[in-house]
Amino acid sequence: MDAPAVSTVLNLERVQALETWLKSTNIKLTQVNGQRRYGGPPEVWDGPNPGARCEVFISQLPRDAYEDLLIPLFSSVGPLWEFRLMMNFSGQNRGFAYAKYSSSGVAADAIRQLHGHMLEPGFRLSVRRSIEKRHLQIENLPATTRQEDLLQVVRVLAEGVERVSLKARSGIEGASAIVAFSSHHAASMAKKSLVEAFKKQFALTVSIKWQSTVKPSPVGSLPPQKPSESLLASHLKLPHHILNSPQPSVVPPHLARRPSTPPGFCRAVGGSSAPPHSHPPCSFTFSPSSQGHQLSATSPKMLLHKVCEETGVDQLLYSRPPPTMTGLL
Repeated sequence: MDAPAVSTVLNLERVQALETWLKSTNIKLTQVNGQRRYGGPPEVWDGPNPGARCEVFISQLPRDAYEDLLIPLFSSVGPLWEFRLMMNFSGQNRGFAYAKYSSSGVAADAIRQLHGHMLEPGFRLSVRRSIEKRHLQIENLPATTRQEDLLQVVRVLAEGVERVSLKARSGIEGASAIVAFSSHHAASMAKKSLVEAFKKQFALTVSIKWQSTVKPSPVGSLPPQKPSESLLASHLKLPHHILNSPQPSVVPPHLARRPSTPPGFCRAVGGSSAPPHSHPPCSFTFSPSSQGHQLSATSPKMLLHKVCEETGVDQLLYSRPPPTMTGLL
């Protein structure tokens, strides 16, 4: 955009006032993904770190109101641990901001003193307690996505990830997940970046939104198995505790390198699952009857064999002998 076009959007006097204030106070602002942030904490901070209910949500801001007006105003109530102003591409603010204090009591004081404050003629601020959402819902994930793989992926792609809960959506193909973050700021940053990151890294189009109030069904209600999986399950009888335990990887953890992206997730989205310099495929022999059968490490049988090996079960038991091994694969 050229200079004349910018001047029709921005109040240049207000922009200049902000720059002058920043130089005189030596305050540093950081802008990332549509948010301009002060603190978190500021360079000089001697108070406690904020806990729950310490943040306020500020709305009905004039679009040319910047930190030179807002930070002194909200600091008059108490020291700010963080102040975040939502920005658009034109350089105007988006009409709302967040201020975080050291305690919920100071945040309550800010609401009481500044709600309805007239910042400019015709603009009375709305100041209320921030909900501080920290949970994102990721939808349109492959049905074969594993929880531990997804956790590793989002921790590579975003900061502040605490845990992941994989969900199933009744009557809808695929899976969704709830991702919990350490802060609202971390969650809001991830909300802006993860869609593009999934598309770039995995050619996978996901949708991401704040967690809905209606929780999806737990992972136990996943859609019925594929025919090949159902056929396999009908011929094999495993102890109950194995069927309900997390599925281990084919390669034992002490032999496998930890790739930047877990192989299981690559398989789920259709990518290559073999890390560089992987070990050569192994083969094992197991005998459900008097005749032994050779299994490759990548077959469903091999995976079940490894489950038993990892959990200390001696062998697989058949509810009825299969007509042929090839009929199960």
